[in-house]
Amino acid sequence: MGAFEPTMAELTIDFRQISESFPREVVDRILQETGRESVRRRKLPAHVMVYYTIALGLMGSASAREVLRVLVRDVRDQFPNSEAVIASRAGICNARQRIGAQPIRRLFEQVAKPIAKRTTKDASLGNLRLVAIDGSSLQLQDTPANRKQYGRASAADGKTSPLPLIRFVGLCEIGTHVVFAARMGAWEIGETTLAKQLMDRLEPGMLCLADRLFYGFELWDQAVATGAQLLWRVQKGIRLPRIKTLSDGSYLSYVRARSNAKVAERARCLPVRVIEFTITVGGKRTEYRVITTLLDPKKHPAQKLANLYAKRWGIETAFAEVKTYLKGSGVLLRSQRPNLVEQDFYGLLLAHFGVRSIMHEAAQAQSIPPTELSFLHAVRVIIRRLPEMVSFSPLWWLPHAPSAPCG
Repeated sequence: MGAFEPTMAELTIDFRQISESFPREVVDRILQETGRESVRRRKLPAHVMVYYTIALGLMGSASAREVLRVLVRDVRDQFPNSEAVIASRAGICNARQRIGAQPIRRLFEQVAKPIAKRTTKDASLGNLRLVAIDGSSLQLQDTPANRKQYGRASAADGKTSPLPLIRFVGLCEIGTHVVFAARMGAWEIGETTLAKQLMDRLEPGMLCLADRLFYGFELWDQAVATGAQLLWRVQKGIRLPRIKTLSDGSYLSYVRARSNAKVAERARCLPVRVIEFTITVGGKRTEYRVITTLLDPKKHPAQKLANLYAKRWGIETAFAEVKTYLKGSGVLLRSQRPNLVEQDFYGLLLAHFGVRSIMHEAAQAQSIPPTELSFLHAVRVIIRRLPEMVSFSPLWWLPHAPSAPCG
């Protein structure tokens, strides 16, 4: 008989965790700072719409009204005609337009953070927190506004898409699958361009993993300046002079700016350690070459770092959780307007952060790695008990001013 593996149904879930992840006082402060707080009584006030946007991320395949029904079920049941208090689709659209994307983006930027503790399993290398950076894309509703704002992939990009796309880049904590920073943009914006906007989220005490498409001297230099340690794969064409061969077969080298850079930039060299290894999958051998800021082979042997690089796939799994289990496989982001596309995107990431925060606490209680729990099962349990997580007063359904038309 195999080892017992707990599932979400067998773990104690503390639903206060998701409320603590998105505190009401933080939501209210952000709405005030962005000028989006409700100034008159409405059926769907601003703070409710913030939590509603997160619920939309949890229930990507459900209709707008169905998500609202689930979110406010406990309050709705206090009314004799409960269906009458659920806003119309147009009313929901109006309310989403009123708050826009900025409060949702700012909430994500303020609350999303690495959550692993020293006792979290598979989350660190010694005292270094494992994180990774990578990029992906999401398909949008095919509207003229979305096509104009975000664009579509062409054959020249190596992909074809009949639908508008956003490109995004995220930083993920490997041990918990928490995406703690992200930037999105039009499809034509490159991943390294978006990645530069995330480098300030790296910090000392982190070890950042990255695929070969991210390496460039400018980005590497920016990442090194944060004080974080780096382990990045590089392309074969990158020149890495062998300065000194080390006892474990790795060697010391340096990286520098391209030959067409300014003279002062070309003169700067950053020391790196190069590790080369081969991986065989399904009979196919693939050569890897990674560079790292961890220069001491005694503290960090080459074989150990080579094995560690495979953990970079954790961010691919996290993105799959966002794109498949939350949004739904083959399901487009729901909004037809560019500003609400951004709202959808950060609401989706907030939902993922909430789910992963709960799963981390559950895993801690059982002393198992958070990645061993079923994400899909966790989402189902959370949706079923969603009204327990965020309490709303029925007072916000008392007489209210009519909604403005959906512009």
